[in-house]
Amino acid sequence: MSPHREFRPRMETRIHGLRTLAPLSFRRFCGAIADVWSVRGEAGGGGFYIAPDPRIVIFLGEAPPPLALRTGADQAEHRGIQALYVPAGVPLWSRIEAGHEKMHLDFHLEGGALQQRLAASNIRPDLSMPRLIGQGDSLTHLGQLAADEVRAPRRGDMLIDALLSATLGEIFATDAEARPSAPASGGLSARRLAALERHLHQNLNRHVTVAEMARIAGLSESRFFHAFKQSRNETPQRWQAGLRLKAACDMMRDPALSLADIAYATGFADQAHLSRTFRAVHGMPPSVWRRAGLQDS
Repeated sequence: MSPHREFRPRMETRIHGLRTLAPLSFRRFCGAIADVWSVRGEAGGGGFYIAPDPRIVIFLGEAPPPLALRTGADQAEHRGIQALYVPAGVPLWSRIEAGHEKMHLDFHLEGGALQQRLAASNIRPDLSMPRLIGQGDSLTHLGQLAADEVRAPRRGDMLIDALLSATLGEIFATDAEARPSAPASGGLSARRLAALERHLHQNLNRHVTVAEMARIAGLSESRFFHAFKQSRNETPQRWQAGLRLKAACDMMRDPALSLADIAYATGFADQAHLSRTFRAVHGMPPSVWRRAGLQDS
C-alpha cells in the first residue's frame, strides 16, 4: 500500500450522561487511527457524532450495549448492535437505555486509504451506506485483539494493519461473496441468496430497499428483481417481509420481550403493524399464538 500523509481524524460530538473510565489509548498507522474508549453511560444519556472521515465502531464484550442508534434524523432506531460502519459525513445519534459500562474500539479511516484496502481484495462496496451489525463472535474477537494491540503494542504496524483488513473483510463480506458466481439459468445463485439473507438478518430492524439488495447481489436493480422472482417465485419485498415475520415469531418465544420491542427489532412500524401482519398470515393475533406456544413449551 502506498504511503499516505499523516492522517488526523476530526469529529464533531455532543454528548451527555457519559463518563470516561480510563485514559484514551490510540494507535496511528497507515491511513488509519485505532482508539479504545472505556466509558460509563447513564440511562437517558447519549450523543451526536459526525465526522468528515469514515469510521468503524466495535463494542467489546459478550453482548451489545443497551443503546438505541440511528444514522439519520428520519431513520428508525437500531438496537442490539455490536459493530457499525459509519460513512463520511453521516450523522449518528445514540441513546442510552440502561446504565452500563462499556469499552469500544474505533477505527478512523482516511477515505482514499479505505478504498485502496478494499480494492486490493477486489471488494467495491457502496461506502456511502451505513452498516449496523448485530451480535457476532468474529467482529468482537477481531476488535478485542485490535484493542489489546492498541493498549499494549506487541508488534509493529503489521498486526494492527492485518486486524483492520480482517475487520473490513467481515463487514463487507457480503459484497465480495455475492460477486463471483453468476446466476444459474437467469436466477440468483445460492451464494447470492445466502449473502442477501445474511444482510437482511443483520438489518432486520429497518426496511432494506430493492436497490440496496441489488447492490449486495452485484446486479442492476432491474436484473436483480427479475432474477430474484425467477429463483424464489416471489418479490424481494415479500421475501423480506416473511423473514421479518419469522424472526418476530422466534423472538415471541422469549416471554421477557414485549410485542412492542419485538416489532421494533424486526422492522415493523409499531406493535399494531406487527399484529395486523401476523394475523393475516396465521389467522390469530400474536398474543393468542404466543400464549398457546408458551403453554405448550
